[in-house]
Amino acid sequence: MERSPNPERDPATTDRPNPTQAPPQAAHTPTPPPNPPTPGPPPAQGPPGRESRTGRAGGKAKVGRWTLRVLLVLLLPLLIAETALRINYAGDPKAGTYSRNRDALWLGHAWVDGRRTDADVTALAARLADTGIRDLYVHAGPLEHNGTLPKSAYPKARWLITAVHRKLPGVRVQAWLGDEVAPEKPDAMHLEKKETRDAVVASARQVVGAGFDGVHFDLEPLHSGDRNYLALLDALRPATPLLSVAAHQIDPLPAFHSFWGTVTGHPKWWSQEYFGQVARRVDQIAVMSYDTMQPLQSLYGGYVAQQTSLALEVTPADTDLLMGLPFYRENRFGHWAHAETVPAAVRGVRLGLSRTDPDRATFGVALYVDFAATEDDWTSYRKDWVRTP
Repeated sequence: MERSPNPERDPATTDRPNPTQAPPQAAHTPTPPPNPPTPGPPPAQGPPGRESRTGRAGGKAKVGRWTLRVLLVLLLPLLIAETALRINYAGDPKAGTYSRNRDALWLGHAWVDGRRTDADVTALAARLADTGIRDLYVHAGPLEHNGTLPKSAYPKARWLITAVHRKLPGVRVQAWLGDEVAPEKPDAMHLEKKETRDAVVASARQVVGAGFDGVHFDLEPLHSGDRNYLALLDALRPATPLLSVAAHQIDPLPAFHSFWGTVTGHPKWWSQEYFGQVARRVDQIAVMSYDTMQPLQSLYGGYVAQQTSLALEVTPADTDLLMGLPFYRENRFGHWAHAETVPAAVRGVRLGLSRTDPDRATFGVALYVDFAATEDDWTSYRKDWVRTP
């Protein structure tokens, strides 16, 4: 932050003698001063420097105590929260809390830009046989910041949709469209502009006209309470037969998004109330339940269990709720590959489902993302969620 300079001038004023005036003469002979008092013994003193060293030591002790108190204030809530997540990971999921055949898979852009072939679709069909995957989110964007979408972004869409419908009957192919969003990203999509929202609606109609079964939107970062996003969803409902969205995580603590936004400038989470407002406006909502900053599998799984319960509590029964599974590997502050694993996520999903709404039919998982997935990811998904060898 820049500081405005504000110097103050304080010129000195000095009484100078007049050089043309003679000095005054003494009026009388001055009386000599009385004899000074005899000095007594000096006061007792300790060793030189002792008091200053004691003062510095006392100051350091106070600073240390205050530092410890501040650390306790900051770390104690975190320790309590992490302990709660570990406890949340305990116990056994209820029997029957497995796939409801409403799962989804995010597919990269290579499927619509000409890089994939008929052989790839055949291999994909074999991969997905006997799983619970019903929806494919195929990256057909990104959207331009003004909401438009060039048709050149998805030249092979019609071929892919036809091939999938032929080899995987009943599987829906949705156009995955996304962009960065203001105000956190100023050079991005501005949803507060009606002309931008209208252009997004027109883009949705455009991809539906190209043959897609629906549209899946991933606009980030969306701040909790964004009314412009809700207005966009309301306008999109009549534009597509199937409206799906990727959703931010829900506050793990009340109003946590406000605290985190103040500290970091990135509020990351949505309030549970806002999540419910979004869920009521769409046919399908997929929680991006990864990139959680959790350092251990047990903490990550407990976090996913909590997120599953929070989402179930506010998602209408006629809206499909999907919890994201991390089919990728990264190591950075927000995502630790050794912690955010498919087995931990699936166990967390099953625990949350068991505790909140074990019989819910409109529920599934969403796998992110096809081009980063490993054989271990697919094996864990089949073994732990689909229950097939």
